[in-house]
Parts: sequence; structure tokens; C-alpha cells
Amino acid sequence: MKTNTTKTLALLLISFAVFSCTTSQKVEESSAESSEAMEVQSKITLTKAPPSPEYPDAVLTKNSVSVVENDSMFTVDYGFDVTNYELGMQTEDAGSRGIANSGKGQHIHFIVNNGPYSAHYMPGVNNQLNEGKYVVLAFLSRSYHESVKSEGAYHIENLNVGNADGEDADLEAPHLFYSRPKGTYKGADTKKVMLDFYLLNTSISPDGNKVRATINGNEFIIDEWAPYYIEGLPLGNVAIKLELLDADGNAVPGPFNSVERSVTLGE
Repeated sequence: MKTNTTKTLALLLISFAVFSCTTSQKVEESSAESSEAMEVQSKITLTKAPPSPEYPDAVLTKNSVSVVENDSMFTVDYGFDVTNYELGMQTEDAGSRGIANSGKGQHIHFIVNNGPYSAHYMPGVNNQLNEGKYVVLAFLSRSYHESVKSEGAYHIENLNVGNADGEDADLEAPHLFYSRPKGTYKGADTKKVMLDFYLLNTSISPDGNKVRATINGNEFIIDEWAPYYIEGLPLGNVAIKLELLDADGNAVPGPFNSVERSVTLGE
């Protein structure tokens, strides 16, 4: 009886050991598979966006600007004329792009000193600024926030507000302006996020100037002026830096040619 009991205990111990080893191996395999899956999911890619509707004849023109002192701030009102382009309508391929899109339609991106743009769906812009010297850039945008890059689709100027000291910016020099991504993305809009920027007085090419995009520490060299899609981004804060470089990889001098932004991706 004692012998049978001993044999039974021995068998149970052997079975437990085998089960433990098998379970441990499965956990390790599962953990390895999860790590591989996480690595695949966290790989950030940057690819050129497919062609979008072109507007070669679209024109944005400033027709007026007023600066009025209001307590400690100044109210700045811009009036624009828009021809061969319809503000407020959906760009025809908006539903098939798979990226964030404005339900209010096509609009103007209005940028001051390369700060985050404000979107305007009518040809007028109202802004509050402190006394100072500014560079104002406005350009036409598709409903999914992709800039129209044709020759007449933008306006840029130095704007002096109040009794500002210092020199105006050299608007004939090469400039890089940041446009997208911006703000907070949620749900399906987090899967594919558009990167877009605006170049003035320069081109980029494999043998010439380039734009370096650093996204969560991942570097990409861009040698064609076009919108790009970022995929594989993790949820949470995303850090983006854009830099205009010369053919040798050196920074191109300019007040706006290196810019950093942070956007948020949520559930």
C-alpha cells in the first residue's frame, strides 16, 4: 500500500514538472510573439500620399489688412480674394483618402511666425496679436488639410504690429513652414496621419536641399515636396520635428527652417 502511494506521488510530481515546463515554454513563446507583434505595430513608416485633385489656377490674394489697437493687444483683420477655388466644399476625393477631414470643407490655412495654423472657411481672418514683427503666410487647403502648392495659391508678407523694433524677415530667402499634423486625432484617424509642409524660395530633390522629418525619434529624409502619410504611430503624444537641410546635410539658415510640434493620438 505504501509502495503504491509512493509511486502515485512520484507520478504526480513528474506530471506536475512536465506541465510546469510546458506551461513555462508556452508563456515564453507567447511573450516572444507579443513582443514581435508590438515591434511590428510600433514601426513608424512615412510614405508619399497618392495624387490629389490639382488646382493649378487657384489664386489667393490679399485685398485688405487692418491693425487696430485694443487694450494691450491689437486686432488684425485680413481680407482675401479667392478665385478658381471654392471654400467650404468637400474636396472630391475626401471620402476615399482615409485621413482626417474637415466637415466644413476647403479652407485657408493662416500661419503667423510658423506657429500652428488657424483654419478659415470664409475669405476673411481675424486675429489678436501683441505688438511686434510677424511673418504672415496664408495658403489654400483641401478639405483634408492638404495644402494647394500651385504658384498663386498663397500669400506671404511681413506684418508690423504697433511700434515694433528690428528688421523684417527676408522673404526672398528659403523658408520651411509646418502645416500638418496638428492637434488631436481619435479613432480611425490615428491609423494614417498626414504630414504636410510649405516651402518658399527653395525646392527639394535627391541632389539638392531636403527636409528631415524626425517622428518619435525616427528620422526620414524627404526629397520631394508632397504630402506624406505617417503610419504605425502609437497612441499618446507624438513628437515631430522638421528641418530644412542643404545638399550636404547642413541646416539651411532661417527663422522657420527648424520647427518642433507635438500632437496627440487617442482612442
